Amino acid sequence: MGLISERVAYLKGLAEGMKLNEESNEGKLLKAIIDVLDDVALSVEDVEDVQEALSQQVDEIDEDLSEIESILFDEEEDDDEDEECDCETEIECPYCNETICLEDGEMDEEEGTITCPSCKKEFDYKWECDCGCEHDDEK
Repeated sequence: MGLISERVAYLKGLAEGMKLNEESNEGKLLKAIIDVLDDVALSVEDVEDVQEALSQQVDEIDEDLSEIESILFDEEEDDDEDEECDCETEIECPYCNETICLEDGEMDEEEGTITCPSCKKEFDYKWECDCGCEHDDEK
């Protein structure tokens, strides 16, 4: 039983102990006020129960979300040997100074010729992978 319900029960007992005349206007008013307070106390208890249940559900959802995040964003899984290398490098075109982002799969070798997608001119590049993948072992 909540604090509000206990206080309303005390007021009910106090009113009964005072032997208020429920036939008088003051007695009717006090009884009606106590009944309204009792209804309010019951409503507050219902709201508190619902709030507690929702709080528990939110905590469970938070735990589930944390578990999903650890599965999706776990960096230990990125070290898996079966995955392809995510090497990426940026090369600047010497003609138009455009930065060209290249992934490992876009380059046949560590050095060669590439065509700038912006100015369409060819230039030589030299690419070094420093991510710790198998390309580093081949050097």
